[in-house]
Amino acid sequence: MTLRWGQRERVSEYVSNWMSANIPVEYLIIAGGGGGGSTTASQQSTGGGGAGGYRSSVVGENSGGGASAEALASVGLGTYTVTVGGGGATKVSGTDSSAFGITATGGGRGGSTSDSLAPATGGSGGGGREGTNTTGAAGTSGQGYAGGNGGGSPAGTGGGGGAGGVGGNGTNSTTGGSGGAGVSSSITGSSVARGGGGGGGRDVSGSASAGGGTGASSSVAATSGTANTGGGGGGASGGGAGTVTGGSGGKGVVIVRYRTDIAKGRTIIGGTKTTSGDWTIHTFNDTGSLVVA
Repeated sequence: MTLRWGQRERVSEYVSNWMSANIPVEYLIIAGGGGGGSTTASQQSTGGGGAGGYRSSVVGENSGGGASAEALASVGLGTYTVTVGGGGATKVSGTDSSAFGITATGGGRGGSTSDSLAPATGGSGGGGREGTNTTGAAGTSGQGYAGGNGGGSPAGTGGGGGAGGVGGNGTNSTTGGSGGAGVSSSITGSSVARGGGGGGGRDVSGSASAGGGTGASSSVAATSGTANTGGGGGGASGGGAGTVTGGSGGKGVVIVRYRTDIAKGRTIIGGTKTTSGDWTIHTFNDTGSLVVA
């Protein structure tokens, strides 16, 4: 067998797994994003939801929170449960995703004014609301960043933290903070950014990217995080339009890949199975099992 690895530091890891008849796999595990906060027409605006925790072992890429790629997983014959976390509804944090004993933490909800909920910690933290409890919540080390801060009243609210960056602070009396940046991965063969935080709400909505939802403005409702990106939901606005709910967080995703030549002679099923170059990829948009026979 000819070994053709792009990163020399991983050669011994691949060879060790190959010699033991296990298959080394790279993974991307993203939890569900947190929902944006809730308000009423007469109350203040709310923070964006934090992105779901982002954990990656793809060689040469990063995990969330600025961490390096984690160690490869190793799979032998058997069935491996893959759990895909759901996005949180308004005022609710996302749920965890997991595979191979590795868990990504659900994103934190944004701060709410309708019932004075503070933003929650999570894979990435929720953004602070307007008025009180304005400080954004913390993310989880190696998975994501903190949410941005809101201001007093009147002031913009904080964007939810993202896998690749801190949520933006409410910048002035009218503008919500932007959602934190996501992280790009080429695990499927093309580069896709996931794990963005939700934007904060106010008269001018906070922007978002990498699957995060946009915050509400006085005339436009908040949007939800994109499914299977772990993006946070946008925060609500207490402006004249009477928008009362923030966006929901996006569902998470688990993606696994391995070199096709190493798996020769094995039957491996689970998720949506595709190939790209030397790799076989299994994408789990919903909870399921990876079966190696």
